[in-house]
Amino acid sequence: MELLAEAVKYFIGKKEILKGIDLHLKPKEFLGIIGPNGSGKSTFLKCVYRVQRPSEGRIFFDGQSMDELSYRQSALMLAVVAQHNYYNFDFSVLDVVLMGRSPHKKMLERDNEEDYRLAHDSLEVVGLKGFEKRNFSTLSGGEQQRVILARALTQGSECLVLDEPTNHLDIKYQLEIMDIVKSLNHTVISAIHDLNIACMYCDRLIAIRKGEVVGMGTPEELLTADFIKNLYDVDCRIQHFEGGRMNIVYVPRHWKMTDRDRNELKV
Repeated sequence: MELLAEAVKYFIGKKEILKGIDLHLKPKEFLGIIGPNGSGKSTFLKCVYRVQRPSEGRIFFDGQSMDELSYRQSALMLAVVAQHNYYNFDFSVLDVVLMGRSPHKKMLERDNEEDYRLAHDSLEVVGLKGFEKRNFSTLSGGEQQRVILARALTQGSECLVLDEPTNHLDIKYQLEIMDIVKSLNHTVISAIHDLNIACMYCDRLIAIRKGEVVGMGTPEELLTADFIKNLYDVDCRIQHFEGGRMNIVYVPRHWKMTDRDRNELKV
């Protein structure tokens, strides 16, 4: 699926939260959105998956204006994995995953054999085969996020929207979730706080600050020490490895820096 955003703005009262976001997500691309807290990353994604409506601008799914699509139609095109997922009742894991089939159903239509097959297959993909009867609320944070990812896969959409899905997880579960998503070869757009996670998994990055796009490119092109300093006001050193891999080492302010350290920061 292809996603195009043109001059997307969002206001809360008179306050401009998004100031004209332009973005092009290509089919099968893994695009990461980075930027400081409060920069507008999640606000923009909420406009994409229609929790919020852009105040100005347009968003297109495969060339079709989002405003011309029903919520059901857009749900068939993209599925969401958000940061927090709460339920007021004790649903089983299988019940939660089967919720992904809702866009395919008519009112009061019951789940059928194919729905159950897709749900079981999705749970196997995320490594939770055998968890079907467990209560969702009893699972760890990492397990819950894998269930939500399984729900998204059961939805059968071409595009995944990841709205800061791993921020509350430890590094093991962050990597597990991102490894699974990367292996799917879906079109993905994701808000990401951890720049090293962004480097590992994203084909391209877009940086947002105070509601504006301030940079775009591959991780290697965009994430220089100077750019990170300007965007986050932190010092760092970029380590490059064979195959285009890179690692960002942050320098806390309380470290006493030698001249040699300062020179190495420029590398």
